[in-house]
Amino acid sequence: MFKHILVPTDGSELSQDTARRAISFAKETGARITAFFAKPEYPVTYYGEGALIDPTTPEKFAELAEQQAQQTLDFVVELGAAEGVQVAKLSLTSDVPYQAIIDAATEAGCDLIFMASHGRRGITALLLGSETNKVLTHSKIPVLVYR
Repeated sequence: MFKHILVPTDGSELSQDTARRAISFAKETGARITAFFAKPEYPVTYYGEGALIDPTTPEKFAELAEQQAQQTLDFVVELGAAEGVQVAKLSLTSDVPYQAIIDAATEAGCDLIFMASHGRRGITALLLGSETNKVLTHSKIPVLVYR
């Protein structure tokens, strides 16, 4: 039924467990996977009349974000290789992860988004909301949530 699955990952233990299950699911269904990582934008923080100066340049920040993305995505590629599942890598820069996930799924031509139920709790969940919930709410592509 599903032939191309987007698997968003942030490198956390929960997303690694989800990637393992997604690989198993893809193997069972004969699907291929695109592993996705949303790289953060360069943070610019302003206080009062001036900017808080960060010693990291935008270029260095982008380089470190790319290294983190590749390291995180390589984990999923290695899982896929061990199970004979084709895994492509994709990363986009965005401070709106849920929209980046939806955009990545659309760009890659995926017919399913397989993602973790991120366990934010307490006031953080109330203020920020769940990225998974936002993907569920806004995506036109089916979403499978792994718990």
